[in-house]
Amino acid sequence: METQEAKAILEAVLFTMGDSVELGTLAYAAQVEEAVARELILSLKEEYDREKRGLQIVQLEDRFQMCTRVEYYEALIRVATQPKRRHLSEAVLETMSIVAYKQPITRLEIEKIRGVSCAHTVDRLLEYNLIEEVGRLNAPGRPILFGTTEEFLRSFGLPSLEELPVLETERMALWKEEAEAEAQTALTLDT
Repeated sequence: METQEAKAILEAVLFTMGDSVELGTLAYAAQVEEAVARELILSLKEEYDREKRGLQIVQLEDRFQMCTRVEYYEALIRVATQPKRRHLSEAVLETMSIVAYKQPITRLEIEKIRGVSCAHTVDRLLEYNLIEEVGRLNAPGRPILFGTTEEFLRSFGLPSLEELPVLETERMALWKEEAEAEAQTALTLDT
């Protein structure tokens, strides 16, 4: 194996693992002797230090680890403390609107409305703190009831749920007809 390729393999393993990696494991990954692996890693470490890269390689006895250079810690903190922008897919938005208008609602009821499994979308909404468990339905299995959170109101600039847009009955009926026609067309094409 070429020296540059072995060095690239060692760099990739250190970057990917995150934690410290034993010299023997690194040598095995690059398919070289431990002495050669040590020499290549130390050469790589010198390159990182000489070029003042954002990452550095540290030696911890017979283990090596790639980590962020201490000088750049403040810059990382600035980025890490920035609020994360959430991307809500169409499916997540659809599920969220069902919860907002029909709450409290169970996962099964959401799935009946959407016509597809919604485990992932409900989990995503819980992760984003846009919905929460608000109780359990008094029925066999005691399914969880979901409702919106204060974060939901804050995210959508609503002072209360009463400020949700009113759904026009005529438009809803039209959408339902269109959806049924679309489903019928899909069934016809499948047969």
